[in-house]
Amino acid sequence: MTMDVQSNAVIEPITTSAPPHPLVEFWYHFRQNTGAVIGLVVIVALVFLAVFADFLMPHSPLEQYRDAILVPPVWHDGGSWTHVLGTDDIGRDMLSRLMHGARLSLLIGAIVVTLSLAVGLALGMASGFFGGMVDITIMRLMDIVLALPSLLLAIVVAAILGPGLFNAMLSVSVVVVPHYARLTRAAVMAEMSKDYVIASRVAGAGPLRLMLVNVLPNCMAPLIVQATLGFSTAILDAAALGFLGLGAQPPTPEWGTMLASSLQFLQRASWVVTWPGVAILVTVLAFNLLGDGLRDALDPKLKR
Repeated sequence: MTMDVQSNAVIEPITTSAPPHPLVEFWYHFRQNTGAVIGLVVIVALVFLAVFADFLMPHSPLEQYRDAILVPPVWHDGGSWTHVLGTDDIGRDMLSRLMHGARLSLLIGAIVVTLSLAVGLALGMASGFFGGMVDITIMRLMDIVLALPSLLLAIVVAAILGPGLFNAMLSVSVVVVPHYARLTRAAVMAEMSKDYVIASRVAGAGPLRLMLVNVLPNCMAPLIVQATLGFSTAILDAAALGFLGLGAQPPTPEWGTMLASSLQFLQRASWVVTWPGVAILVTVLAFNLLGDGLRDALDPKLKR
């Protein structure tokens, strides 16, 4: 007589790991871009300098040292540790003015991006959501603005409003609105045909809920990238207006204004021109690198 011995197999439950948090996934893809990480570090350093400039500045940016006019940087002959990066033509400390200029430049970028993004977002949402004559009217106006050279249009608007830092920010905001409007319109039109929008509409969602709750959050990734790149455009255009005398007015330590007021000393005191130019270059480059990294991290098609 034979007995069949059956062994009872123990079935272990299949464990599945939870998906990573969106921020963890974002940082993983973002840090793959070394240039973007460097840009982020530079921007964080600039923000730190801008916030704590009053405590970190060795001198007042407006104080004039008549006994230290056009003093070279400390590593040049005749330089002094009292003024590490030298002084300008009326004895103001270059390092202090550059640090205070970082605050102004970041403030310009933040205000310009906020204003232009708000207006462009509203126009793009209305254009993409309603379509028809609303879409045609808004887009033709945006085409007219885009047909004009951006810097030339900013100069015209600044000349009409009058010279000044706030008017320069308004003029730059007007110039960059079409970029946000067209980008928002394209993103909205791509989302409107998707199933979740149709389901929300069938469920009785109103136009405002559809636009602000359903569609807008899914359009933010390209807008975040464009806003980051818009920081560099705003800083560069505001510096150009300041250089032309239509932006911040002396003695405000804005980088473009500092360049304009020191051109005559380029041959015998090159540092008064070099440092504001380097500050503009580094800041614009850092924001461009950060924008590239955000694009790679937020766009699923570009994730490696």
